[in-house]
Amino acid sequence: MKISVIGCGYVGLVTGIGFAELGNSIIFVDTDDVKVNMINALKTPIYEPGLEELMGRNKGRFYATKDYREAIQNSEVTLICVGTPSMEDGSIDLSYVKASAEQIGRSLSEKDEYHIVVVKSTVLPGTTEEIVKPIIEKESGKRAFEDFGLAMNPEFLREGNAIEDFFKPDRIVIGVRDESTRSWLEELYRFFSCPKLVTDIKTAEMIKYASNAFLATKISFANEIGNICKKLGMDAYRVFEGVGLDHRINPAFFRAGIGFGGSCLPKDIRALIRRAEELGEQPRILRAVIEVNENQPLRLIELLKKHVQSLRGKKIGILGLAFKPGTDDVRESRAILIVKKLIEEGARVLAYDPKAVENFRKLFPDIEYASSAEELVAESDAIMIVTEWRDFENLDYRGKIVIDGRRIERAMKEAKIYEGVCW
Repeated sequence: MKISVIGCGYVGLVTGIGFAELGNSIIFVDTDDVKVNMINALKTPIYEPGLEELMGRNKGRFYATKDYREAIQNSEVTLICVGTPSMEDGSIDLSYVKASAEQIGRSLSEKDEYHIVVVKSTVLPGTTEEIVKPIIEKESGKRAFEDFGLAMNPEFLREGNAIEDFFKPDRIVIGVRDESTRSWLEELYRFFSCPKLVTDIKTAEMIKYASNAFLATKISFANEIGNICKKLGMDAYRVFEGVGLDHRINPAFFRAGIGFGGSCLPKDIRALIRRAEELGEQPRILRAVIEVNENQPLRLIELLKKHVQSLRGKKIGILGLAFKPGTDDVRESRAILIVKKLIEEGARVLAYDPKAVENFRKLFPDIEYASSAEELVAESDAIMIVTEWRDFENLDYRGKIVIDGRRIERAMKEAKIYEGVCW
Protein backbone atom coordinates (compact mmCIF):
# COMPACT_ATOMS: atom_id res chain seq x y z
CA MET A 1 0.00 0.00 0.00
CA LYS A 2 0.93 3.64 -0.39
CA ILE A 3 0.65 5.35 2.99
CA SER A 4 1.15 8.97 4.04
CA VAL A 5 1.97 9.64 7.68
CA ILE A 6 1.26 13.06 9.18
CA GLY A 7 3.60 13.81 12.08
CA CYS A 8 7.11 12.43 12.57
CA GLY A 9 7.29 11.96 16.33
CA TYR A 10 7.53 8.62 18.12
CA VAL A 11 4.19 7.31 16.86
CA GLY A 12 4.39 8.55 13.29
CA LEU A 13 7.98 7.65 12.60
CA VAL A 14 7.92 4.20 14.20
CA THR A 15 4.58 3.35 12.59
CA GLY A 16 5.66 4.54 9.17
CA ILE A 17 9.00 2.76 9.21
CA GLY A 18 7.27 -0.34 10.56
CA PHE A 19 4.88 -0.40 7.62
CA ALA A 20 7.81 0.23 5.25
CA GLU A 21 9.47 -2.90 6.67
CA LEU A 22 6.29 -4.79 5.75
CA GLY A 23 6.67 -3.73 2.11
CA ASN A 24 4.57 -0.57 1.95
CA SER A 25 5.57 2.79 0.43
CA ILE A 26 5.59 5.61 2.98
CA ILE A 27 5.51 9.40 2.64
CA PHE A 28 6.13 11.26 5.89
CA VAL A 29 4.75 14.77 6.33
CA ASP A 30 5.98 17.23 8.92
CA THR A 31 6.21 21.02 9.24
CA ASP A 32 9.67 20.83 10.83
CA ASP A 33 12.49 21.25 8.29
CA VAL A 34 14.99 19.57 10.61
CA LYS A 35 12.88 16.43 10.96
CA VAL A 36 12.20 16.24 7.22
CA ASN A 37 15.87 16.63 6.33
CA MET A 38 17.01 14.10 8.93
CA ILE A 39 14.53 11.46 7.76
CA ASN A 40 15.59 11.95 4.16
CA ALA A 41 19.19 11.51 5.31
CA LEU A 42 18.16 8.23 7.00
CA LYS A 43 18.66 9.75 10.45
CA THR A 44 16.09 9.61 13.21
CA PRO A 45 15.11 12.90 14.93
CA ILE A 46 14.16 10.94 18.07
CA TYR A 47 15.98 8.31 20.09
CA GLU A 48 14.34 4.92 19.81
CA PRO A 49 16.45 1.74 20.00
CA GLY A 50 16.76 0.02 16.62
CA LEU A 51 14.87 2.67 14.65
CA GLU A 52 17.77 4.11 12.70
CA GLU A 53 18.92 0.63 11.66
CA LEU A 54 15.39 -0.10 10.45
CA MET A 55 15.39 3.14 8.46
CA GLY A 56 18.65 2.18 6.77
CA ARG A 57 17.31 -1.25 5.87
CA ASN A 58 14.26 0.28 4.19
CA LYS A 59 16.03 2.96 2.17
CA GLY A 60 13.97 3.71 -0.95
CA ARG A 61 10.64 2.76 0.62
CA PHE A 62 10.06 6.10 2.33
CA TYR A 63 10.80 9.79 2.18
CA ALA A 64 9.68 12.94 4.01
CA THR A 65 8.15 16.18 2.78
CA LYS A 66 6.36 19.28 4.04
CA ASP A 67 3.87 19.12 1.16
CA TYR A 68 0.50 17.63 2.18
CA ARG A 69 -0.82 17.71 -1.36
CA GLU A 70 2.12 15.72 -2.71
CA ALA A 71 1.76 13.13 0.05
CA ILE A 72 -1.99 12.64 -0.26
CA GLN A 73 -2.07 12.64 -4.05
CA ASN A 74 0.49 9.84 -3.98
CA SER A 75 -1.00 7.67 -1.25
CA GLU A 76 -4.12 5.62 -0.58
CA VAL A 77 -4.24 5.91 3.21
CA THR A 78 -3.28 8.82 5.48
CA LEU A 79 -2.39 8.26 9.14
CA ILE A 80 -2.76 11.28 11.45
CA CYS A 81 -0.02 10.88 14.08
CA VAL A 82 0.41 14.43 15.38
CA GLY A 83 0.76 15.35 19.03
CA THR A 84 -2.11 16.19 21.38
CA PRO A 85 -0.36 17.97 24.27
CA SER A 86 -2.01 19.09 27.49
CA MET A 87 -3.28 22.58 28.09
CA GLU A 88 -3.15 24.27 31.50
CA ASP A 89 -6.65 23.10 32.48
CA GLY A 90 -5.82 19.47 31.67
CA SER A 91 -7.75 19.34 28.40
CA ILE A 92 -5.90 18.35 25.25
CA ASP A 93 -4.68 20.77 22.62
CA LEU A 94 -6.21 19.72 19.30
CA SER A 95 -4.58 22.45 17.26
CA TYR A 96 -2.21 20.03 15.46
CA VAL A 97 -5.05 17.60 14.74
CA LYS A 98 -7.25 20.39 13.40
CA ALA A 99 -4.45 21.82 11.25
CA SER A 100 -3.77 18.37 9.80
CA ALA A 101 -7.46 17.82 9.07
CA GLU A 102 -7.62 21.15 7.24
CA GLN A 103 -4.61 20.34 5.07
CA ILE A 104 -5.88 16.83 4.36
CA GLY A 105 -9.29 18.21 3.38
CA ARG A 106 -7.79 20.75 0.98
CA SER A 107 -5.65 18.06 -0.60
CA LEU A 108 -8.62 15.69 -0.94
CA SER A 109 -10.59 18.37 -2.77
CA GLU A 110 -8.21 17.84 -5.68
CA LYS A 111 -8.33 14.05 -5.60
CA ASP A 112 -10.94 11.88 -7.31
CA GLU A 113 -9.96 8.48 -5.89
CA TYR A 114 -11.37 7.14 -2.63
CA HIS A 115 -8.92 7.98 0.14
CA ILE A 116 -8.86 6.75 3.74
CA VAL A 117 -7.97 8.99 6.69
CA VAL A 118 -7.02 7.20 9.91
CA VAL A 119 -6.62 9.03 13.21
CA LYS A 120 -3.87 7.45 15.32
CA SER A 121 -3.30 10.46 17.57
CA THR A 122 -4.72 9.98 21.05
CA VAL A 123 -7.99 11.94 21.09
CA LEU A 124 -10.99 11.88 23.40
CA PRO A 125 -14.12 9.95 22.41
CA GLY A 126 -16.07 11.89 19.81
CA THR A 127 -13.12 13.84 18.40
CA THR A 128 -12.78 11.96 15.12
CA GLU A 129 -16.45 12.26 14.17
CA GLU A 130 -17.26 15.61 15.79
CA ILE A 131 -14.10 17.59 15.00
CA VAL A 132 -11.90 15.86 12.40
CA LYS A 133 -14.76 14.76 10.14
CA PRO A 134 -16.46 18.18 9.77
CA ILE A 135 -13.16 19.91 9.07
CA ILE A 136 -12.18 17.47 6.31
CA GLU A 137 -15.68 17.60 4.83
CA LYS A 138 -15.69 21.40 4.81
CA GLU A 139 -12.25 21.74 3.24
CA SER A 140 -12.70 18.93 0.71
CA GLY A 141 -16.35 19.40 -0.24
CA LYS A 142 -16.75 15.63 0.18
CA ARG A 143 -18.71 13.39 2.52
CA ALA A 144 -17.12 11.02 4.98
CA PHE A 145 -17.91 7.30 4.61
CA GLU A 146 -19.08 7.95 1.04
CA ASP A 147 -16.42 9.99 -0.76
CA PHE A 148 -13.57 9.26 1.66
CA GLY A 149 -13.00 6.82 4.47
CA LEU A 150 -12.49 7.80 8.09
CA ALA A 151 -11.33 5.59 10.96
CA MET A 152 -9.75 5.58 14.40
CA ASN A 153 -6.83 3.22 15.00
CA PRO A 154 -5.23 3.92 18.40
CA GLU A 155 -1.56 3.19 18.97
CA PHE A 156 -0.20 1.26 21.94
CA LEU A 157 3.53 1.88 21.49
CA ARG A 158 5.84 2.21 24.49
CA GLU A 159 8.78 4.55 24.07
CA GLY A 160 11.97 2.53 24.28
CA ASN A 161 10.08 -0.59 23.13
CA ALA A 162 8.16 0.92 20.24
CA ILE A 163 9.57 -1.22 17.43
CA GLU A 164 8.86 -4.47 19.25
CA ASP A 165 5.38 -3.19 20.14
CA PHE A 166 4.69 -2.34 16.49
CA PHE A 167 5.61 -5.79 15.18
CA LYS A 168 4.29 -7.78 18.15
CA PRO A 169 1.23 -5.90 19.41
CA ASP A 170 -1.07 -7.25 22.11
CA ARG A 171 -4.06 -6.20 20.02
CA ILE A 172 -5.10 -4.01 17.12
CA VAL A 173 -8.18 -1.85 17.53
CA ILE A 174 -9.96 -0.49 14.46
CA GLY A 175 -12.83 1.97 14.81
CA VAL A 176 -14.82 2.26 11.57
CA ARG A 177 -18.28 2.95 10.16
CA ASP A 178 -18.06 1.95 6.51
CA GLU A 179 -17.19 -1.47 5.12
CA SER A 180 -14.79 -0.15 2.50
CA THR A 181 -12.52 1.44 5.15
CA ARG A 182 -12.78 -1.67 7.29
CA SER A 183 -11.64 -3.85 4.39
CA TRP A 184 -8.68 -1.56 3.63
CA LEU A 185 -7.49 -1.56 7.23
CA GLU A 186 -7.93 -5.29 7.64
CA GLU A 187 -5.75 -5.71 4.55
CA LEU A 188 -3.17 -3.28 5.97
CA TYR A 189 -2.92 -5.36 9.16
CA ARG A 190 -3.12 -8.78 7.51
CA PHE A 191 0.42 -9.74 8.58
CA PHE A 192 -0.36 -9.36 12.30
CA SER A 193 -1.54 -12.44 14.19
CA CYS A 194 -2.70 -10.70 17.39
CA PRO A 195 -6.38 -10.24 18.29
CA LYS A 196 -8.06 -7.61 16.12
CA LEU A 197 -11.05 -5.79 17.53
CA VAL A 198 -13.31 -3.84 15.19
CA THR A 199 -15.57 -1.30 16.91
CA ASP A 200 -17.32 1.95 16.23
CA ILE A 201 -15.06 5.01 16.10
CA LYS A 202 -15.93 6.46 19.52
CA THR A 203 -15.35 3.12 21.26
CA ALA A 204 -11.90 2.82 19.68
CA GLU A 205 -11.02 6.26 21.02
CA MET A 206 -12.17 5.29 24.52
CA ILE A 207 -10.25 2.01 24.52
CA LYS A 208 -7.00 3.97 24.33
CA TYR A 209 -7.93 6.24 27.24
CA ALA A 210 -9.31 3.42 29.37
CA SER A 211 -6.14 1.37 28.80
CA ASN A 212 -3.83 4.18 29.84
CA ALA A 213 -6.05 5.09 32.79
CA PHE A 214 -5.92 1.53 34.09
CA LEU A 215 -2.14 1.27 33.72
CA ALA A 216 -1.68 4.56 35.55
CA THR A 217 -4.08 3.44 38.27
CA LYS A 218 -2.14 0.22 38.72
CA ILE A 219 1.11 2.16 39.15
CA SER A 220 -0.33 4.59 41.69
CA PHE A 221 -1.97 1.72 43.57
CA ALA A 222 1.38 -0.08 43.75
CA ASN A 223 3.04 3.09 45.02
CA GLU A 224 0.39 3.71 47.66
CA ILE A 225 0.70 0.14 48.95
CA GLY A 226 4.47 0.54 48.68
CA ASN A 227 4.38 3.62 50.90
CA ILE A 228 2.52 1.64 53.54
CA CYS A 229 5.01 -1.23 53.20
CA LYS A 230 7.90 1.20 53.70
CA LYS A 231 6.40 2.43 57.00
CA LEU A 232 5.94 -1.18 58.11
CA GLY A 233 9.49 -2.15 57.21
CA MET A 234 8.41 -4.42 54.37
CA ASP A 235 9.50 -4.83 50.75
CA ALA A 236 6.66 -3.91 48.40
CA TYR A 237 8.23 -5.97 45.62
CA ARG A 238 7.84 -9.15 47.65
CA VAL A 239 4.25 -8.21 48.37
CA PHE A 240 3.42 -7.68 44.71
CA GLU A 241 5.29 -10.83 43.72
CA GLY A 242 2.56 -12.67 45.59
CA VAL A 243 -0.27 -10.40 44.43
CA GLY A 244 0.74 -10.72 40.77
CA LEU A 245 0.50 -14.50 40.84
CA ASP A 246 -3.28 -14.16 40.85
CA HIS A 247 -4.29 -14.70 37.21
CA ARG A 248 -7.03 -12.09 37.59
CA ILE A 249 -4.49 -9.42 38.49
CA ASN A 250 -1.25 -10.03 36.51
CA PRO A 251 2.18 -8.84 37.75
CA ALA A 252 2.81 -6.14 35.11
CA PHE A 253 3.03 -2.48 36.21
CA PHE A 254 3.45 -3.33 39.88
CA ARG A 255 6.97 -1.85 40.05
CA ALA A 256 6.50 0.40 43.05
CA GLY A 257 8.73 3.48 42.95
CA ILE A 258 8.40 7.17 42.17
CA GLY A 259 5.58 7.07 39.65
CA PHE A 260 4.97 7.48 35.95
CA GLY A 261 5.85 10.21 33.49
CA GLY A 262 6.15 10.56 29.74
CA SER A 263 4.00 11.98 27.00
CA CYS A 264 1.02 9.66 27.44
CA LEU A 265 -0.15 8.58 30.87
CA PRO A 266 -0.15 11.93 32.75
CA LYS A 267 -1.62 13.81 29.80
CA ASP A 268 -4.28 11.24 29.05
CA ILE A 269 -5.45 10.91 32.66
CA ARG A 270 -5.78 14.68 33.02
CA ALA A 271 -7.69 14.90 29.75
CA LEU A 272 -10.06 12.12 30.80
CA ILE A 273 -10.62 13.82 34.18
CA ARG A 274 -11.40 17.10 32.44
CA ARG A 275 -13.81 15.44 30.01
CA ALA A 276 -15.55 13.54 32.80
CA GLU A 277 -16.06 16.79 34.72
CA GLU A 278 -17.55 18.41 31.62
CA LEU A 279 -20.02 15.51 31.50
CA GLY A 280 -20.97 16.04 35.14
CA GLU A 281 -19.09 13.01 36.44
CA GLN A 282 -16.75 12.95 39.45
CA PRO A 283 -13.67 10.87 38.47
CA ARG A 284 -12.50 10.29 42.04
CA ILE A 285 -10.20 7.37 41.28
CA LEU A 286 -8.52 9.17 38.40
CA ARG A 287 -7.94 12.28 40.51
CA ALA A 288 -6.36 10.12 43.21
CA VAL A 289 -4.11 8.46 40.63
CA ILE A 290 -2.69 11.86 39.65
CA GLU A 291 -2.39 13.04 43.26
CA VAL A 292 -0.41 9.96 44.32
CA ASN A 293 1.80 10.27 41.25
CA GLU A 294 2.64 13.93 41.85
CA ASN A 295 3.55 13.35 45.49
CA GLN A 296 5.51 10.13 45.01
CA PRO A 297 8.85 11.50 43.70
CA LEU A 298 9.04 13.99 46.57
CA ARG A 299 9.31 11.04 48.96
CA LEU A 300 12.90 10.70 47.77
CA ILE A 301 13.60 14.16 49.21
CA GLU A 302 12.01 13.14 52.53
CA LEU A 303 14.19 10.03 52.68
CA LEU A 304 17.30 12.02 51.77
CA LYS A 305 16.67 14.50 54.59
CA LYS A 306 16.68 11.64 57.10
CA HIS A 307 20.41 11.31 56.39
CA VAL A 308 21.35 14.81 55.17
CA GLN A 309 19.32 17.15 57.32
CA SER A 310 20.30 20.36 55.57
CA LEU A 311 20.61 20.18 51.80
CA ARG A 312 21.88 23.75 51.39
CA GLY A 313 25.21 23.68 49.60
CA LYS A 314 25.27 19.88 49.32
CA LYS A 315 25.97 18.37 45.91
CA ILE A 316 23.14 15.93 45.15
CA GLY A 317 23.59 13.65 42.17
CA ILE A 318 20.57 12.77 40.02
CA LEU A 319 21.04 9.52 38.11
CA GLY A 320 18.50 9.45 35.30
CA LEU A 321 16.62 12.31 33.66
CA ALA A 322 14.49 10.56 31.02
CA PHE A 323 11.02 9.53 32.16
CA LYS A 324 12.01 5.89 31.53
CA PRO A 325 15.06 4.00 30.22
CA GLY A 326 15.45 3.53 26.48
CA THR A 327 14.40 7.07 25.53
CA ASP A 328 15.65 10.66 25.56
CA ASP A 329 12.16 11.94 26.37
CA VAL A 330 11.95 14.08 29.54
CA ARG A 331 8.28 15.01 29.28
CA GLU A 332 6.71 14.66 32.76
CA SER A 333 9.92 13.04 34.00
CA ARG A 334 9.98 12.48 37.76
CA ALA A 335 13.40 14.15 37.73
CA ILE A 336 11.75 17.49 37.01
CA LEU A 337 9.84 17.58 40.31
CA ILE A 338 12.86 16.30 42.24
CA VAL A 339 15.29 18.83 40.78
CA LYS A 340 12.87 21.72 41.40
CA LYS A 341 12.54 20.71 45.05
CA LEU A 342 16.30 20.31 45.50
CA ILE A 343 16.86 23.78 44.07
CA GLU A 344 14.27 25.17 46.50
CA GLU A 345 16.17 23.48 49.34
CA GLY A 346 19.40 25.17 48.26
CA ALA A 347 21.16 22.04 47.06
CA ARG A 348 23.69 21.96 44.23
CA VAL A 349 22.34 19.58 41.61
CA LEU A 350 24.62 17.38 39.50
CA ALA A 351 22.69 15.42 36.86
CA TYR A 352 23.40 12.64 34.37
CA ASP A 353 21.48 10.53 31.87
CA PRO A 354 22.82 8.33 29.02
CA LYS A 355 20.49 9.93 26.45
CA ALA A 356 18.39 12.77 27.89
CA VAL A 357 20.90 15.39 29.09
CA GLU A 358 20.38 17.80 26.20
CA ASN A 359 16.60 17.70 26.49
CA PHE A 360 16.78 18.18 30.25
CA ARG A 361 19.26 21.03 29.86
CA LYS A 362 16.58 22.98 28.00
CA LEU A 363 14.48 22.88 31.19
CA PHE A 364 17.32 23.37 33.68
CA PRO A 365 20.23 25.16 31.97
CA ASP A 366 21.77 26.34 35.25
CA ILE A 367 22.34 23.05 37.09
CA GLU A 368 25.55 21.04 36.67
CA TYR A 369 25.76 18.02 34.38
CA ALA A 370 28.23 15.16 34.72
CA SER A 371 29.96 13.72 31.67
CA SER A 372 29.45 10.17 32.95
CA ALA A 373 27.61 8.23 35.62
CA GLU A 374 30.95 7.38 37.24
CA GLU A 375 31.83 11.06 37.54
CA LEU A 376 28.46 11.80 39.15
CA VAL A 377 28.83 9.04 41.74
CA ALA A 378 32.37 10.14 42.60
CA GLU A 379 31.54 13.84 43.03
CA SER A 380 28.15 13.72 44.79
CA ASP A 381 27.52 14.01 48.51
CA ALA A 382 24.42 11.87 48.00
CA ILE A 383 22.88 10.14 44.99
CA MET A 384 19.25 9.85 43.94
CA ILE A 385 18.35 7.19 41.37
CA VAL A 386 15.45 8.43 39.26
CA THR A 387 15.57 6.36 36.04
CA GLU A 388 16.41 2.64 35.96
CA TRP A 389 18.98 2.63 33.15
CA ARG A 390 20.75 -0.73 32.97
CA ASP A 391 24.12 1.06 33.07
CA PHE A 392 23.44 2.10 36.65
CA GLU A 393 23.69 -1.52 37.79
CA ASN A 394 27.43 -1.41 36.99
CA LEU A 395 28.42 1.55 39.17
CA ASP A 396 30.45 1.47 42.37
CA TYR A 397 28.19 2.78 45.15
CA ARG A 398 30.50 1.90 48.04
CA GLY A 399 30.78 4.62 50.68
CA LYS A 400 27.85 6.57 49.21
CA ILE A 401 24.44 7.71 50.40
CA VAL A 402 21.94 6.40 47.86
CA ILE A 403 18.24 7.21 47.79
CA ASP A 404 16.69 4.90 45.21
CA GLY A 405 13.43 5.45 43.40
CA ARG A 406 13.86 2.61 40.91
CA ARG A 407 15.38 -0.35 42.80
CA ILE A 408 18.92 -0.72 41.50
CA GLU A 409 20.13 -3.96 43.09
CA ARG A 410 23.83 -3.11 43.19
CA ALA A 411 23.17 0.17 44.98
CA MET A 412 21.02 -1.72 47.47
CA LYS A 413 23.91 -4.08 48.25
CA GLU A 414 26.88 -1.69 48.18
CA ALA A 415 25.83 1.76 49.39
CA LYS A 416 27.04 2.97 52.79
CA ILE A 417 23.54 4.31 53.46
CA TYR A 418 20.70 3.06 51.27
CA GLU A 419 17.00 3.93 51.23
CA GLY A 420 14.48 2.58 48.72
CA VAL A 421 11.30 4.55 48.34
CA CYS A 422 8.92 1.56 48.75
CA TRP A 423 11.22 -1.13 50.12
